[in-house]
Amino acid sequence: MKLISWNVNGLRAVMSKGTLIPFINEEDPDIMGFEETKMQEDQLNFNFDGYFRYMNSAEKKGYSGTMVLTKKRPLSVTYDIKGEDHPKEGRVITLEYEDFYFVCAYVPNSKDGLKRLDYRMHWEDDLRKHLMKLDKKKPVIYTGDLNVAHNEIDLKNPDDNHFSAGFSDEEREKFGRLLNSGFADSFRVLYPETVKYSWWSYRTKARERNAGWRIDYFIVSQRLMDKVEDSLIYNEIEGSDHCPVGLIIKEG
Repeated sequence: MKLISWNVNGLRAVMSKGTLIPFINEEDPDIMGFEETKMQEDQLNFNFDGYFRYMNSAEKKGYSGTMVLTKKRPLSVTYDIKGEDHPKEGRVITLEYEDFYFVCAYVPNSKDGLKRLDYRMHWEDDLRKHLMKLDKKKPVIYTGDLNVAHNEIDLKNPDDNHFSAGFSDEEREKFGRLLNSGFADSFRVLYPETVKYSWWSYRTKARERNAGWRIDYFIVSQRLMDKVEDSLIYNEIEGSDHCPVGLIIKEG
């Protein structure tokens, strides 16, 4: 079974670049999550043949948003996470299947100067509670733009970014706490020393210099790791400031 996730930085934008459909046709994922779709469902004027589609859009137009395509109809679909004071930003979709949960998320950015760090910490706590509750019932596959580079190997210039959004001590600690709650970073388990990135800033032509960050993940329940055949980073695929990431799982 192949699963893919991609922060497309605007679904209509990546469609207009002609990148997405050829990529889907080539990879033929069973499930594909999207982050930062930046659109409302009634603005979707194209089809994804062979897939059921589920969208969670932000109330603010042109902002945030998630979407999942799946070949197999899920047993249930829920949107967002429980907790107080979460604005409607379309950040989470949870699909239940017979043997696992698939959770697609676009984690809030802490913003320049860590202006939104307090909210990010609150969101992370509620998201972790959500995943742990699911994990008590069946294994979880959690994917998306998680907006954190966990370790120094996960970004090009760690020394310059200890107080930057996505590499603050607070964000990294929350990520570590999630992993210590029964989850595994599939790519890093399989490739402990590999340097590979999934996001490059548009501002500094960082992709040309491969000055990137690994902030897009497939996190799985630890008891699923023995079924993980590969964890992929498609860093040759363009069309967004992020590249897709993937997971291949043994079935049965």
